[in-house]
Amino acid sequence: MEVTRVENVTRTYKVGKVETQALRGVSFSIESGEFTGLVGPSGSGKTTLLQLIGCLDQPTSGRVYVNGRDVSRLNRNQRADVRRGTIGFIFQFFALIPTLTAYENVEMPLLLIGQSASERRKRVMDLLGSVDLTDRAHHRPDQLSGGEQQRVAVARALAPKPSLVLADEPTANLDTPNGKQVMETMMRLNQETGVTFVFATHDPRVIQYARRVITLRDGLVVATSMDS
Repeated sequence: MEVTRVENVTRTYKVGKVETQALRGVSFSIESGEFTGLVGPSGSGKTTLLQLIGCLDQPTSGRVYVNGRDVSRLNRNQRADVRRGTIGFIFQFFALIPTLTAYENVEMPLLLIGQSASERRKRVMDLLGSVDLTDRAHHRPDQLSGGEQQRVAVARALAPKPSLVLADEPTANLDTPNGKQVMETMMRLNQETGVTFVFATHDPRVIQYARRVITLRDGLVVATSMDS
């Protein structure tokens, strides 16, 4: 089943009189359960694509579909509704709430969708266990290593049971061992849960984890490949 599809998508940014074309007619689709890497140098359009698929932005032209729904022309509130129930996010800088514990950070999306206290507790503890952080549940982000913070972010992204998780340079602020652990955790959860993961990276060490690679350059898809 198709989770997301982009059709001839362009995205142009205008600052003053200067226009920058971040995407120039990009098309591809991603099927349920894929573990896909968007790769390419800085400025190739990776982050812009994630923002469009994640309903954080709208294309200048073309169409973006998420779970069969055209999200290209939805208003801000409609896009927020799609994100809330469908899409999880993992960011380069972790984006954890500094005053909350690991448990509370993972719990936050469940509070937003109105899940009961007993359901929340079971879901949060199951997820913290799945990222090997049960013993760090009551630590705040400043009491966790970078790798631990990113694994909390992975658990938080999965909390509301999304069909799609988007990760933007998820290892960029981690050393090699922690980056390896985060990617292996994401791969394992992809295999165990069937949730589709799409991650952007320019790091060759991270690209090797992708089962499918979509290569971008100057706002265009220049190659796609599958891990045999």
